[in-house]
Amino acid sequence: MKHFRDSIIALVTETSTNLPSDVRRAIATAIDQEAPDTRADLAMSTISVNIDMAVDCSSPVCQDTGMPTFFVHTPKGADQLFMKKEIESGIAEATKRGKLRPNAVDAFTGKNSGNNLGEHFPVIHFEPWDRDEIEVKLILKGGGCENKNIQYSLPLEVPGLDRAARDIDGVFKCIMHAVFQAQGQGCGPGFIGVGIGGDRTSSYDLAKHQLLRPVDDRNQDPELDALEQEVIGKANKLNIGPMGFAGKSTLLGCKIGKSHRVPASFYVSVAYNCWAYRRLGVILDTADGSISSWQYREADEIKRMAKGAGIPLTGREVVLQAPVSEEAVRKLKVGDIVVVNGEMHTGRDAFHHHVMNHDLPEGLDTKDGIIYHCGPVVMKNEAGEYVITSAGPTTSIREEPYQADVIRKLGLRVVIGKGGMGPKTLQGMKEFGAVYLNAIGGAAVYYARCIKKVTGVHFLEEMGVPEAMWHLQVESFPAIVTMDAHGNSLHQQVEDESFAILKAEGAR
Repeated sequence: MKHFRDSIIALVTETSTNLPSDVRRAIATAIDQEAPDTRADLAMSTISVNIDMAVDCSSPVCQDTGMPTFFVHTPKGADQLFMKKEIESGIAEATKRGKLRPNAVDAFTGKNSGNNLGEHFPVIHFEPWDRDEIEVKLILKGGGCENKNIQYSLPLEVPGLDRAARDIDGVFKCIMHAVFQAQGQGCGPGFIGVGIGGDRTSSYDLAKHQLLRPVDDRNQDPELDALEQEVIGKANKLNIGPMGFAGKSTLLGCKIGKSHRVPASFYVSVAYNCWAYRRLGVILDTADGSISSWQYREADEIKRMAKGAGIPLTGREVVLQAPVSEEAVRKLKVGDIVVVNGEMHTGRDAFHHHVMNHDLPEGLDTKDGIIYHCGPVVMKNEAGEYVITSAGPTTSIREEPYQADVIRKLGLRVVIGKGGMGPKTLQGMKEFGAVYLNAIGGAAVYYARCIKKVTGVHFLEEMGVPEAMWHLQVESFPAIVTMDAHGNSLHQQVEDESFAILKAEGAR
């Protein structure tokens, strides 16, 4: 099995940087469905450009490579302990090469291991089979879409849809609500796996296993097949659209499985996956561990995706030069496309918690500044300088308890992220004169291109790469105003409108 570790590194690299063929086809269909020159069209155009750039640079399609999850089938007599050690070694090496972001942190302290290894990290599922070969499948599912997973225990009252009973109509209501609640926070258009039955744990496991099915397959159970098609059709009428910007492409795939349950429980579990649907598989030779064939991949899987230039710069965009004045911010309104130049700082969960209780380091000035909700992939070049290779936005709603206070304390004018924020932040922006810009979720290589220099970093040792405060010089960094300083929120508007449609369309 001398090639097993190298095969794992190849699988991790390709899964992180090159989307599978079935996912590419689904995204291409979604691109064609959106009306030209709409926010949804700009989002899909940016996504397609990013897919190409990730392949060209061999960089992660999205900077959040999640908790690597392996599904391994082995023949009788296989040394699973050896495979586990080699998978862990391959994960550490792929992280060192910048194909995975170091995501493994201690549950309580948040201390980052730095190599994606830790307690029960990565996740490896072994299962025997009667074939004389080894199958290894890998899913990289980012935290933004993982946080939109949801489980229902029937019967219950589903918001907007009334009572969901323990029948297929109740299941349908749960799935529709699951798609609705993801909004733009899960980087739509998305894919879902659904598990019906089991217990709390096995139901979620069944849901995630459904994500291993090809996008364009059909369920062998006629009743579930009909349900899958119905969900896709009605979900795309919700007008949530790419990134929650409104549009025709909300859900690109729905896969449903069921299992026996105990009489007392009826669970419906939904595993939501973003457009950056990263899962591949390999068949390995049992003698040396080399790759015999790839799964979810066709010979022409590296076809170019881009049909546009992403968010094209027309000269009509509003240019924001950091530091940003309150006057400039107050002039912006929802729907404006802006281009950011100058200094910005990254800040995520650990940073927001820290800054609420501590002052910034002496000499660090953020007045009239820009904070970017981003946990980048960072490498060092030959000169020993930090280089950002993948840097898309993270889901902003996690910072809702802190953001208004952080804006006030740090004197911020611009917050950049994805999926929008809530009423507390919106009120804070109106009061203090700040604005929220929505970058395109998952477009990590696209935005890394805009970062010209890393000028410094704080809290790297304490917080690790994703949570550290990176100081960046950017040029022509494009985004869309979705929350302005006048109390307007595109996210709230789309949610309200899609909820009204849910109430009308969410029953069978």
